[in-house]
Amino acid sequence: MTPNENEAFWGYEDVLLLIGLALPSGALAVLAGTSLGKLVIVSKPFKLLLIQLIWYILVFGTLWLILKLRYGRPFWRSLGWRVPFPAAAALAFGGPAMAIGIGVIGYAVRTPIIKLPFDQMLVDRPTTVLFGLFAVLIGPLCEELAFRGFLMPLIIRSFGAVSGILSTAILFGSLHAAEYEWSWRHVLLITLVGCILGTVRYRTGSTAASTLLHATYNLTQLAGFLAGKDVG
Repeated sequence: MTPNENEAFWGYEDVLLLIGLALPSGALAVLAGTSLGKLVIVSKPFKLLLIQLIWYILVFGTLWLILKLRYGRPFWRSLGWRVPFPAAAALAFGGPAMAIGIGVIGYAVRTPIIKLPFDQMLVDRPTTVLFGLFAVLIGPLCEELAFRGFLMPLIIRSFGAVSGILSTAILFGSLHAAEYEWSWRHVLLITLVGCILGTVRYRTGSTAASTLLHATYNLTQLAGFLAGKDVG
C-alpha cells in the first residue's frame, strides 16, 4: 500500500469476531482431524498438521463470510492480494538473502541451539511432504493474509505505518515463541522477519509480495535443515 492509502474498511469488532469464532473452529478441527485420522493410519505429526489445515480452512472461511456478508467485498482483493506486484523477481531471491542475514544476526546475538519443530515432522515420507507444503506454501500464505493482509492495514489506519508494521511483527514473533522453547532471541529474530515482511507488504501494497518473500525464506531454512540432516 502507498503511504497515504487506507485499505482497511473493516473494524476491530471484526477482529474480535474472528478470534471468537476461531476458538470453536479449533475444537471442530480437532474433532474432524481425529475422526479422519482413525480412517487412515497416519503418524501423530501428520494428524497434527491435518488438524491445523482444517482449522485454517475454517478460520479463513469465517473471514470470507465476514467480508462477504458484512461488507459485500471480495476476499482476496480486500486482503491486498495483488498480482503482479513491484520487484517480484527481486523478492524471489530475497528469501535466501533474508535467511542468511537473519542467520548472521542470530550468530551475533548467540542464539541458543534448540530442538527445532522440524525434527518431529520428518518421521515418514507423507508427513515430510505435508510439512514441506505447510512450511513453504500453506503457512506463509495463511500467516501473511492474517497478519499483513487483515490485521496490519487496520492498525495502520488507526496509528500509522510504523505502529502497524511493528505491532503485527511483535505479535507474529510472540505466537511462534512456544515452537522455539520461549527463547527470547528466537522470538526477536522472528519479530525482525515480521518487520521485513510488513515493510514489503506496505511498500508494494500486496500480500502476494510478502507471501513470496515469506515462502522463499522458509524454503531456504527448510533446505538448509534437510541438508544438515543428510550430512549428519
